[in-house]
Amino acid sequence: MPQTPHSAFTLAAKTAATLRANGRIDGALWRPSPNFGARPATSQVSLIVVHCISLPPGQFGGPEIEDFFCNRLDIKAHPYFQTIATMTVSAHLLIRRDGTLIQFVSLLDRAWHAGRSRFCDQDECNDFSIGIELEGSDDVPYTEDQYQALSAVCHQIMATWPEIGVDEITGHSDIAPGRKTDPGPAFDWSRLHQSLAKSTKDRL
Repeated sequence: MPQTPHSAFTLAAKTAATLRANGRIDGALWRPSPNFGARPATSQVSLIVVHCISLPPGQFGGPEIEDFFCNRLDIKAHPYFQTIATMTVSAHLLIRRDGTLIQFVSLLDRAWHAGRSRFCDQDECNDFSIGIELEGSDDVPYTEDQYQALSAVCHQIMATWPEIGVDEITGHSDIAPGRKTDPGPAFDWSRLHQSLAKSTKDRL
């Protein structure tokens, strides 16, 4: 039975209330990372940062990203892993090439994804942002499934924290210019913005 506009609004409100209460995205696989901390008491969630990651670089589909964020990466498995062996990082969410959504840190907590960063005259973006990793590389086109999953999860976040608009969805390269390049030229920002605009219109 199709949802009426009222029932759709009620469901969205319940989803937002639940997300604000526990920070867990409904439907995401939960893989808790030890790499997180409390947000400063004065910080409010007001930014989404889009990243990309592949481990080993340029290879997709293996367990290495999850292992890396959960501090169990086998550094002997690939020469590149020696270069990141001492890093303790995480993201709130990872979107696989097939659109599978994995969550490592509650959105209420501070994940370690942005490093030294700045957005609109605010430093330390980890304090007030949500980090979303796309399984990919700067110069490899992202998949339709990833764009759909990213749009859907951004809508959930934006409904929960209305202060986040499309202008508050940015790339890692934008908050750490010269240091980071992701999600790179392969990411189609206009495609994401159009999807978000369409979904918002459909809900009105």
